[in-house]
Amino acid sequence: MPPDADFTRALERQVAQQFGSQRVGYLLGAGSSYLNGRGYPLADRLWDLLKSRIPDAAKRAEIQAKLDGGARGLEQALDLLDDGGADDTPYRHLVITALAELFMPMTPPLDAHRDFVRRIAQRADPCIPVFSLNYDPLLERAAERERARLIDGFLGHEHAFFNAAVFSETFLVNRGPRAKATMFPAGRPIHLYKLHGSLGWYDSPTNGVCRCGFSQSPPAGALRLMVPPQRRKASDVVKPPYSPLWTAFRGAMSQDARPLNRLVTVGYGFRDEHVNDVIDSALVRSDFTLLIFAKDLHDSAWARWSTRKNAVVVTEARCALKGQTGPGHADLWSFERLAREV
Repeated sequence: MPPDADFTRALERQVAQQFGSQRVGYLLGAGSSYLNGRGYPLADRLWDLLKSRIPDAAKRAEIQAKLDGGARGLEQALDLLDDGGADDTPYRHLVITALAELFMPMTPPLDAHRDFVRRIAQRADPCIPVFSLNYDPLLERAAERERARLIDGFLGHEHAFFNAAVFSETFLVNRGPRAKATMFPAGRPIHLYKLHGSLGWYDSPTNGVCRCGFSQSPPAGALRLMVPPQRRKASDVVKPPYSPLWTAFRGAMSQDARPLNRLVTVGYGFRDEHVNDVIDSALVRSDFTLLIFAKDLHDSAWARWSTRKNAVVVTEARCALKGQTGPGHADLWSFERLAREV
């Protein structure tokens, strides 16, 4: 058997073994929602789709100037225009509004996300942590269609309110005759931590952090909660909802009494240092493995992660297995395939 084929088979075996292990968490980036063009746009295309929706020509030009000047994407351009104050700038509000207007009417197919939800909901872990960098509601809609219990930090109905304590709740059910009933776990909930906010999330001056329908607009005077500045993304002193979500992410990587043993990243290009630093903190542990699945990685990300002995990297052009480099894989990097195998 040719050496390349040996490497690919060893890679596939290692991925299957890691997926079947315990204490696995997931981190989803934009590539997991792209769905080969049928889903939400990738980050590098967002500005082209949004700029015509920015009504303030001067501010639109200033954002474009930052991108033309070398900003690595729309988020960094907005960070460069941030004045460092406690409140978001008008640039960010304009982009968030345009982003919501673009995303609200979209209804991509849910097949792959339903597969993903169905598979992970069958895991033996007490709960399944999914950290998402995406603003779209694909996972929430898929879980609803699968009738799976998904906890995102909100309670309520028309205007659900944020309460991070729900992530600590345990659901039990009585089994057996009433007089001798025994309590057992009632299913295994998916804990969804949307680290960058979400469509439907808003901060109201009267009701605090709430969530409305994904295709609805928040009440007048409320501020949508998406695209937070990087200086606030990684900070513990931020007000909800971001602070408890990031605390959970850091805890799962290294700070909890029983952190995750494996993190599966899908569709994340490793361009956000605030995320990368948290993941890096876990790689010093001998009982932790990082599994990276992406269509491609830029050279600096490849150089940083492919040499790690406790990392598996799968892209279309090249792969790495515990520090050893090999050929790319035709489709193991894709969310659609992984959703059927996790």
